[in-house]
Amino acid sequence: MSEFLEPIVLRERVVLQEPKRQLDHVYFVETGIVSLRIVAAGSILETALIGYRGAVGASLLSGIHLSTHQSIVLFSGTAYRIRLEDLGRVMNEHPEIREHLSQYVQALSLHCAQTGLCGVRHSCDKRLASWLCLASDALDSDVLPVTHDYLSSALGLRRASVTESLIRFEAQGLIRKARGVVQIDERTSLEQKTCSCYRLIASTYVSLHHTFKWPEG
Repeated sequence: MSEFLEPIVLRERVVLQEPKRQLDHVYFVETGIVSLRIVAAGSILETALIGYRGAVGASLLSGIHLSTHQSIVLFSGTAYRIRLEDLGRVMNEHPEIREHLSQYVQALSLHCAQTGLCGVRHSCDKRLASWLCLASDALDSDVLPVTHDYLSSALGLRRASVTESLIRFEAQGLIRKARGVVQIDERTSLEQKTCSCYRLIASTYVSLHHTFKWPEG
């Protein structure tokens, strides 16, 4: 597979996929985070975070060549991309790769669906704690370069509510805030603030990653 992989830099705010556009590549993320989101009437709703060991565009392998979501780089990083037709040939020769990517697409679909449920069922504190833990997992880091404004927009919450939750977390020693950065200091305690959505999503990805090693260049 390595002969078809092209290393690229993921620069912040670069759009990898647009809704209803023909797509040519699948991206295997090494570092950084890509935000998967729905865009409508000038608003965004983030449905999933794709980071370390994630694949952007894997849903195209089901035969749908038009994306329904926008994929935009949230945190800069690196990835390998492969043309869709080359990946198709590789999967025909190695059915185990097709099977694993199919399982990944199912995990990502669960992530998106659970995010929707979380948005209407759970409190600001739980949703924010879950987002911070998911982002930390995806980035493989406890330092998250994210602003209050972005969290408010992505989660569909009032900025004041996000700020109040972060202040509570900081007072409890779970995080530290700086301009444009949130640092997680007590990960285990922060996880206890999350809702069941985080645990379900995280366990699904952990199970998947234990069965397969992502391709490397």
